[in-house]
Amino acid sequence: MALPSVLPARSGLRAATDIGDGVRLPRGSPPRWPARLPRGPELWEPAQTRWNETTTDGLFTCDLIQTYIRLTKGPLAGQPMRLRMWQGDLVCDMLRLDEHGRRVYWTYLVLLPRKNSKSLLGSGLAIDGLLDEPGAEVYSCAADKDQAKIVFGEVRKAVEASADLDAKQGGLFKCYKDAIEYPAGGSVYKALSSEAFTKEGLNPSRVLFDELHAQPNWELWNVMNQGSDTREQPLIVAISTFGVMTDTTGKTSVCKAQHDYAEQIRTGEVSDARYGARIYATNQHQRGFNHRDPRFWAAANPALGDFLHADKMDAACKKMPQADFQTKRLNIWVNSMLPWLPDGAWDRLIDTERVIADGDEVVLAFDGSYNNDSTGLTVVGCPRTVDRAGALLEVPTKPHIDVVALWEKPAEGTPDFDPDWTVPILEVEDTIRAACKRWQVREIVVDPARFARSYQILEGEGLPVVEYPQSPARMIPATQRFYEGVTNRSFTQSGDARLKRHIGNAVLKMSSRGGQVAKATKNSPNKIDLGVCAIMGLDRACQVPERKPEVNFIAWDEL
Repeated sequence: MALPSVLPARSGLRAATDIGDGVRLPRGSPPRWPARLPRGPELWEPAQTRWNETTTDGLFTCDLIQTYIRLTKGPLAGQPMRLRMWQGDLVCDMLRLDEHGRRVYWTYLVLLPRKNSKSLLGSGLAIDGLLDEPGAEVYSCAADKDQAKIVFGEVRKAVEASADLDAKQGGLFKCYKDAIEYPAGGSVYKALSSEAFTKEGLNPSRVLFDELHAQPNWELWNVMNQGSDTREQPLIVAISTFGVMTDTTGKTSVCKAQHDYAEQIRTGEVSDARYGARIYATNQHQRGFNHRDPRFWAAANPALGDFLHADKMDAACKKMPQADFQTKRLNIWVNSMLPWLPDGAWDRLIDTERVIADGDEVVLAFDGSYNNDSTGLTVVGCPRTVDRAGALLEVPTKPHIDVVALWEKPAEGTPDFDPDWTVPILEVEDTIRAACKRWQVREIVVDPARFARSYQILEGEGLPVVEYPQSPARMIPATQRFYEGVTNRSFTQSGDARLKRHIGNAVLKMSSRGGQVAKATKNSPNKIDLGVCAIMGLDRACQVPERKPEVNFIAWDEL
């Protein structure tokens, strides 16, 4: 099956053989900017395309990927990767040649949502880069050290899985702890992160930016773009999903800026023959758009209906916050702060008849400070499948969230306002002790950095205190599970007005890792502590306890 027509996106652009800046393409070359990007399950067959050895170096790269890159996950793990037509076309476009047989592009942007096999393509491009020229320096760049290790690990797996590539099996490449070397060509591959500040002096021949949207600022991008001036055919490839529009400095993010620049080139507003791109995205401005409607998923996901299954997309849509789903699965840009829960969704969870009875197994969640923010304590009734006698319940009990207490600084202008107000620490601690007498407390979940004194005292008394640092690694997945619980109505809540207010004050703060709740602004007087407590408490109530409680305090049935 032939690829879809690849005509210029709009009339008035230069002919395919003349792309400006003194660069001309061989006659018969596919145009740079297809009006309709290829997609679907058809396997790569270069003979059915307009690509050949005079128009691209990508044919060799595609053969290399299909020969040496093996799937690492799923039921087909260990089998060679079979490129689709759209993937082969992408690689060939990335490595297209001019009429003199030199590479056209020095920078190439690939924007694809998750689960469209970006990582495997990146691994193949890294290995291809080692063979590209004598003395090649290939680098993959990530936002942090952990991501850099993942990228390097994927390339290393590909090398070690092949007897032709792995030097230990008689192959070409030597694998070290943090580098892969091609001794015969004097080439080396390494992974770098934005956390390291020692990139000056590098002379990269090929750079692969993994998840460009996650770069915290422009520093690494600028350094790597300025280091290859002496290379004959340098190539910087950025492979990413969309993300937030601004970086940690408040400026337009690197990824958003590159996307905008590529669009300016595509539409003819800017002329840059050395910059190419393939951008798969959803147009959220089209009539009737709804991110939950499967009809709008295909535009951004060329693998949908192939190795990306529609039912898996549907499951992700139901459990992911809207902003996360739009950026990671539909390639839609979002602002850094967004509304959190769908309108009315929280009120639909209210069950005023449900009461957490004395003696029930619960998780207490505590979030507080000393003198500025409010301090909250919530209780979450743990889900049950049996009653207290051990008999199986006909209908399992859902988790239920309620408020134990809230200590909040009176607002300025109210009769109780006190500029010197502080949290009554002893009262807070006594309230937690009383809750441990009333219920069978499985865990008291607390961020030790927020209330260290109380944490130490209560733990010293033998109460089941469990550390829950409010780090992105903890809070982002917990926030996603909470959102999923709200939309699927998998728990209930008491309808407490204070909890509703704190939930409503929260916004979803997007980062490269995902979204977590936060204040609208750092100094906002609108508190969210009870909402944070609810997220932490539900997260722990629905999981296996971190440790078996050893309560030395008076249990409820001993009173």
